Amino acid sequence: MDELRGPAAQAQPHDPGLTPALRGVITDWGGVMTSPIRNTVQAWLDSEEIDSDTYAAVMRLWVVTAYDPAADGNPVHALERGEITSDEFERLLAARLLRRDGGQVLPERLLTRMFAASTPCQPMYAAIASLHAAGLRTCLLSNSWGSDGYPREVFGSMYHAVVISGEVGMRKPEERIFLYAAGLIGLAPGECVFIDDMEPNVRAAEAMGMHGVLHTEPEATVQALGKLFGMSFG
Repeated sequence: MDELRGPAAQAQPHDPGLTPALRGVITDWGGVMTSPIRNTVQAWLDSEEIDSDTYAAVMRLWVVTAYDPAADGNPVHALERGEITSDEFERLLAARLLRRDGGQVLPERLLTRMFAASTPCQPMYAAIASLHAAGLRTCLLSNSWGSDGYPREVFGSMYHAVVISGEVGMRKPEERIFLYAAGLIGLAPGECVFIDDMEPNVRAAEAMGMHGVLHTEPEATVQALGKLFGMSFG
């Protein structure tokens, strides 16, 4: 794992009085603290010559219904809450995929292979580490597709608390997981900024009273954090 670096690593509080109500940050992991998920997945599809249309058809159904509160029996729900194992999910997904040559996709360690191309987002690493060092309360809140791929060795410099959905039996966008995460860092929802690259999660956090930031690219998110906390990054 690369060391924390970048201009945000030298951030110092500029004027904490600008936003006295905001005392903490809760962040997603994949796609926020890492390279974009779509890029990571595409690299996997290309490397294993998996048919992209078949993958898109399967995941479109699973992911769209994963954000439908009325949906039942969704494999993504079950995986993210820890109700099925990674091995079970991998078998379910592999059985629905095809290689471009018509062959089958191996289920063993499929999730590890899927996310193998993921890389740290250094501007976000540095910004969260800076906020942590400046005394803001910070928490990771991640819907997990397996718990083995997190670089837990770097969490100590960035987070006061870590919430992995499959380990707590809850998932975003359920209200209870936002309350749980905020409680772990001793804050009310209204004192928290929540960052995620999935709009339904951001809207759910906002409904709980959090200040939502929809992550699209790191520079914009770092700039938003600077404004919200009255900090100068650079």
